[in-house]
Amino acid sequence: MLQAFLVLPAFGLVYMLAAPAPLRRRIWQLALATAAMVAAAGWWVAIVALVPAGARPYIGGTQGNSVLELALGYNGLGRLNGDEVGGLGNTSDDAGWGRMFGHANGGQISWLLPAALILLVIGSWMLRGAARTDRVRASLGLWGGWVLVTGAVFSLMQGIFHQYYTVALAPAVAALVGLGAGLLWPRRRAVSGAAPLAAVAAVTAAWSYALLQRTPDWHPWLGPVVVVGGLVTAGMLLGAAYLPGWVVAGVAVLVSLAGPAAYAQDTVAAPRSGVIVTAGPAVASGAGLMRTGTGRGKQQGGGGESVPPGREIVLMHSSPPPSAELVALLNANADSYRWPAATLTSLNAAVYQLATRTPVMAIGGFNGTDPAPTLEQFQQYVAQEQIHYFVDGGGTISAGNGRPHGGSDAAQRIAEWVKTNYTARTVGTAKVYDLITP
Repeated sequence: MLQAFLVLPAFGLVYMLAAPAPLRRRIWQLALATAAMVAAAGWWVAIVALVPAGARPYIGGTQGNSVLELALGYNGLGRLNGDEVGGLGNTSDDAGWGRMFGHANGGQISWLLPAALILLVIGSWMLRGAARTDRVRASLGLWGGWVLVTGAVFSLMQGIFHQYYTVALAPAVAALVGLGAGLLWPRRRAVSGAAPLAAVAAVTAAWSYALLQRTPDWHPWLGPVVVVGGLVTAGMLLGAAYLPGWVVAGVAVLVSLAGPAAYAQDTVAAPRSGVIVTAGPAVASGAGLMRTGTGRGKQQGGGGESVPPGREIVLMHSSPPPSAELVALLNANADSYRWPAATLTSLNAAVYQLATRTPVMAIGGFNGTDPAPTLEQFQQYVAQEQIHYFVDGGGTISAGNGRPHGGSDAAQRIAEWVKTNYTARTVGTAKVYDLITP
C-alpha cells in the first residue's frame, strides 16, 4: 500500500547525503535498493493482479476489483486528497498544521512531540560543522525526516484519518528525544547544555499539563504535580553542575513521562470495544465533541465516538452482540449451507461469524460500498440455496453526511430486494429473513 512509503523520503535523502561512499556509488546503491523494494513490495500485488478475477477473492475497498486501485487509490493518493470512491470521505474536520496537537490526537502522540522538534533543531545546530558522514547527524536527519514528512501528511491529509495512525510517529519522536538529550547531557554542567535541557523539560511539563487539562475530572491532581515537577526539573537542570546526575535524570524522566504513562495505564486497565483504537480517557473539544476510549458514561458507537446533540460525526460500529436465540437459529443446520447467514458490511458479519463460528457473507465489504456481491450474484446464491438467512442487525457505517463517499449501491439494492421478497421476524434485537422461504 502506498501509505507504507511515507518514511522513504527520509531514508533515501539521508543515505544520499551521508553514506560513506562516493556519490556515483551512492546513486547506484539507491537504485539497487529501489529495485529491491519494488520487487519485495510488488510481487504480491503482481500475483493478485494476474490471477483472474473469478478465481480470487474480491479486492475490498475498490470499485473495480483491482489491487492497484487499492494500493494507489483507496490506501494511497485517496488518503491525501480525499478522493476515495467508496470510502468515507474526510472522517474529521481538523485537517491542518495543528491536527497532531488537537483534542482528537494530542493525547495520542504529542506528549513529547514539542520536545522532539526542539531537540531536532538544537541537535542540528550543534552538529552543523560535523563531517558529511557523521552518524549522529545522519540519525537526526533520518528520524527528523520521518517525523516531519509523516507528521505533515497526517496533519494535512483530506482522506480517511484515524487517531491510531499517529502511532507511526512514535519511533521518530522517541529517537529524536533520545538523540537530542544524549547530545546535551554531557554539556549539562555548562550553560550551553543546561539551559536547553531546562527549557525542553519546562515545555514538556507545560504541554503535558495542557493535555491533562482537557480531562479535568480524570486524575485532577496529576496536572498540577506535572507542571510543578517540570519547574523543579528545570531548576535542577540549571543547577546540574552541583547535583548528582542520576538524580536529575531520574526526576526529568519521571516528570516527562507521567502523563503518557497515566494514559497507558488507563488504556490497559479499561475495557475497549469497536474498531477505532484510542488511548486514555474521554476528551472534550471546543465544539463539545467527546471522544472516548472507555465508553464510561458516554453515548457512543462501537468505534468509540460520542455524539453530542446537533452534531453528526462519523460512526463506525457493528451490530450488537447477537442473542443466544439468534446464535442458536444461525447454527441450526448450518452445515447445509455455504453461508448460514449474510449481512451488510464486514463489521456486522464479523459479529455473527465470531459468535456462531460459521461463515457469514459480508455484503458490500468494509464500508458497504463494494459491488461484491452484485444483486444478480446474490440472487443466484439464493436460488441455489447457498444462503440461509439475511440478518439486519441494526449496525451501520456511514460518513459525516450520513452516506458513504460514493461507491456502489449494490449492498443497498440487495437489502431492499430481500425486504421486498421475504418476511422478517425479530430474533433478539435483529431482524432475520429466511431466504429459503419467499
